[in-house]
Amino acid sequence: MTWTLSRGMSAPLPSPGDVIELLKPVTWFPPIWAFLCGALSSGIPLGARWPFLIAGVLLTGPLVCGTSQAVNDWFDRHVDAINEPDRPIPSGRIAGAWGLRIAMIGTALSLAVAWLMGPWVLAAASVGLLCAWGYSAPPFRLKGSGLWGPAVVALTYEGLTWFTGASVMRGGLPTPQVLAILALYSAGAHGIMTLNDFKAVEGDRATGLRSLPVVLGVGRAARLACVVMAVPQSVVILLLASWGHHGVAVIVGSLLAGQLALMRTLLRDPLANTPWYNATGTTLYVLGMLASAFALGGVWTL
Repeated sequence: MTWTLSRGMSAPLPSPGDVIELLKPVTWFPPIWAFLCGALSSGIPLGARWPFLIAGVLLTGPLVCGTSQAVNDWFDRHVDAINEPDRPIPSGRIAGAWGLRIAMIGTALSLAVAWLMGPWVLAAASVGLLCAWGYSAPPFRLKGSGLWGPAVVALTYEGLTWFTGASVMRGGLPTPQVLAILALYSAGAHGIMTLNDFKAVEGDRATGLRSLPVVLGVGRAARLACVVMAVPQSVVILLLASWGHHGVAVIVGSLLAGQLALMRTLLRDPLANTPWYNATGTTLYVLGMLASAFALGGVWTL
């Protein structure tokens, strides 16, 4: 089956497997995790609104996050030809303008599902999709900035998805305490996203993208990322303790101490050790998110 493109060319309909690969299911886990943290932090029993919970998981994972991956791969197809030539678009498995079409279809479906879930969820999804397009597409192409690129991804992956989870369960705006914690973890995730840029340093240099590892050098960028990850978590610990969640503050503090120990190894060779740190230190980071969510939702009263 073929579709005729506006430029007079035809391209085969992509296979379902290639479309799923384009949407990168492995990237759906962080926003789904943050969404579930938001749901837990709401203080509403999960079983009370389970249809909305399932819809929210689909919205934050396959729909909004998957769409963002399609947008990024379409506008990054020349960079991926250097960094990841086997990806569906640069390899030709998703040919013609199908990459762009998939991104546009995903955007429309995401907005439709978000609209059905209420105004606050629609607002969060709309901001997330605007960030997804602004991150990758000209004229903004925020990923070209080592400051704004990671900030946009951190906001959408952690902050907006946490906000969505809490809003879905409450049917309205989250509490000020929840907003404060999600903002802090979103800020800390800027460091995680900076580490994620290490894998593409060669392609970024070749195509003029000014990621922090390119601008500052790998060593300085890694040190900055560690500070950015650690400082917001320290504030989270102080807030939890001030709100009476002393036991959970100790748990989050212990998880931060573990990250600080692992950062010493990361900084010895950031390029080589970043995948290892993502599997260890980042895991401790997201466990701290979960512990904080339990405390905010009243599940733990330590």
